Amino acid sequence: MTGYGKASAVIGNRRYTVELRSLNGKQLDLGIRMPSAFREKEMELRKWLGQEVVRGKADLMIQYETEGPDARHELNVVLIGHYLDQLGELAHHRGLRTDTLLDAALRLPDVARSAQEEVTPEEWAQVHALIADAVAQFQAHRAQEGAVLESDFRHRIDLIASTEAGLDALLAARLDRVRARILQHVTENIERGRIDENRFEQEVLFYLEKMDVTEERVRLRAHLAYFIEIMEQGEEQGKKLGFIAQEIGREVNTLGSKANDAEIQRLVVGMKDELEKIKEQVLNVM
Repeated sequence: MTGYGKASAVIGNRRYTVELRSLNGKQLDLGIRMPSAFREKEMELRKWLGQEVVRGKADLMIQYETEGPDARHELNVVLIGHYLDQLGELAHHRGLRTDTLLDAALRLPDVARSAQEEVTPEEWAQVHALIADAVAQFQAHRAQEGAVLESDFRHRIDLIASTEAGLDALLAARLDRVRARILQHVTENIERGRIDENRFEQEVLFYLEKMDVTEERVRLRAHLAYFIEIMEQGEEQGKKLGFIAQEIGREVNTLGSKANDAEIQRLVVGMKDELEKIKEQVLNVM
């Protein structure tokens, strides 16, 4: 399921920004981008986030901007001294001015370096709280999307159920048409007096039994009810809903193969269309 959360706060002299986003996926694929000073916390953070995100391709990004002087950066005095010595020697041989050597040296690579940082428990606690805030927003976004999906599922399940209920009249009329068609074919090819009425009725019943869809309809109604039941059981039901959708599809396909009627086929196609939309959206459910 897709989700997005963002939180920002000033901690010390830095403004931290945390973003967490995810896309649909069957498994958990978690990526973390964070300042090197927090690397020792990565495994702890990854384990906790895995429990929160559960599924999907998710990315957590932690970045900061320094607001004001940052004491954790210092000049590389030794390197600057080497630069000045070499620049001074070059200026002496070339007869160049020496009053601008420091400006030139400060523009050369690696003259500033980050001091070794150690994250204090207090600082990490504040950063972790900021991450938790982003995760809370992420979960709220997911819950909002989940509510929309639930409403859509209920609507489409109701459409399939109402379409299935509409088969009653069509199936009854189909039986009458099939019986009349069989009788017409028989009378056109066999003299009326030679027809064994009892045998004819037995053959008609045998043929109609092959076309009977009572069991499929009962199972279909049970699967539709079970889909709603599982959906109401809470989180992490996406895989179950996917399996139930497959079972619904099997019954609908069997109805279509046994239909032998254009109007019934039309209704079956409508049920398949709604079911395909459900299957597409089930992939977004945790």
